[in-house]
Amino acid sequence: MSSTLPIGIFDSGIGGLTVASAIHHLLPKEQLIYFGDTAHLPYGDKSPEAIKYYSLKIAKFLLDNKCKVIVIACNTASSHAFHELVHFLGDQIPIINVIDPVIDKMLKTDRYKKIGVIGTKSTITSDIYAKKFKEANPEIQVSSLATPLLAPMIEEGFFNNTISHTVINSYLSSPKLKGIDSLILACTHYPLIKKEINEFYKGKIDIINTAEIVADYVKERLTKLSLLNNDKPPQHQFYVSDYTSSFESSTRLFFDEKIHLTHYPIWD
Repeated sequence: MSSTLPIGIFDSGIGGLTVASAIHHLLPKEQLIYFGDTAHLPYGDKSPEAIKYYSLKIAKFLLDNKCKVIVIACNTASSHAFHELVHFLGDQIPIINVIDPVIDKMLKTDRYKKIGVIGTKSTITSDIYAKKFKEANPEIQVSSLATPLLAPMIEEGFFNNTISHTVINSYLSSPKLKGIDSLILACTHYPLIKKEINEFYKGKIDIINTAEIVADYVKERLTKLSLLNNDKPPQHQFYVSDYTSSFESSTRLFFDEKIHLTHYPIWD
């Protein structure tokens, strides 16, 4: 496999752009192909069966576009579709989720005893973080809270304002999150409100930015496979299943340049 092939990334909307941006800044010579399934966002209120179907369809699209690795830049899809995608792709290309790298990194220190997790209904219902932490270290406590309004709010551009402050403060005041020493942002949309979350906690707990951790893991994985690109300048490609002006604005915000957004109705 050629190292000049692109990295495929997908999410239901703009949330995965936090992961794509982190990868872009860490690996500026890599070409990215991003697919935002805006026709079905948010994934958090969809059934596991639907999420698996969407993920398999998108993975085939990225495979057909000769990606050398696929990053599931969505906690919900990582929770419900990762194993199906691994089975589907076999040994054709590596596939990376956004959950395992975060858990592995946090387990490398003994500073975390009571971890909070916020995410979509589907991710929290899967209880995947609590299960994986318990398997690795039964002494770690995990308190999970579904925060279903956050992803749609962010998708519509409502963050760093009065509306977002009110919604965020309401969720984080939940008794379920009392006494935590760290908080996993278990939705790739949430790094966009990390500043507001940090303000709520007044910097007293660690806010875990999954995007940066996943980007580090992608670099590590590509390095081990001798697939890091050192030649080809990036010409990123962005696809959406349903065009939205807010998505186009967000891509420009993350990549500091004019982005050509291609409407690709994968479901037609």
